[in-house]
Amino acid sequence: MKANRLEAFTDGVVAIAITIMVLDLKAPPGTGLEALRAGAPMFLGYVLSFINVGIFWNNHHHMFHATDHVDGKVLWANLFLLFGVSLIPFAIRWMDEAHFAALPTAFYGATLALTAFAYRLLERAIIACNGPASKLAEAVGGDWKSTGSLLAYCAAIGLAFVSPWISIAIYVAVAASWFIPDRRIESRLKA
Repeated sequence: MKANRLEAFTDGVVAIAITIMVLDLKAPPGTGLEALRAGAPMFLGYVLSFINVGIFWNNHHHMFHATDHVDGKVLWANLFLLFGVSLIPFAIRWMDEAHFAALPTAFYGATLALTAFAYRLLERAIIACNGPASKLAEAVGGDWKSTGSLLAYCAAIGLAFVSPWISIAIYVAVAASWFIPDRRIESRLKA
């Protein structure tokens, strides 16, 4: 099976997730700067979530450009990734409505960790389908960046109960580390 149908389906689900997030944004209840200030945490949470969804989509796109074939395991792994992405709008909404309390902030981290884990499973399923000498396998190697991100998310989940803002800082740091798409795949595709 070719990967283009799976990519198109993923693009559609990601677009829906982003649409749900933007529809959850509410206009400030007033017209002054105080109203903007009051809505700033939710807006910044939206920006972080938008960036995270974009990071998963961008890296997914690069990963599939290094993929020749997909099988049933790849399809299911991709659905698992999309499940994680689809939880991000719910997690950010809960964080906002609970005013960035510990449990919703930890749940946001758990959602990101689940999605990162699913991405890792998808990567492994693609490598298993395309072989250890495939472009993707050669590009990602041991994939320490993914592992480090997953560990950071897990630490942030626990730290949310110490200070939600520490967790949010970790979520921002992980997003910043992934902001530029995985250069290993781009380099391999150019070679």
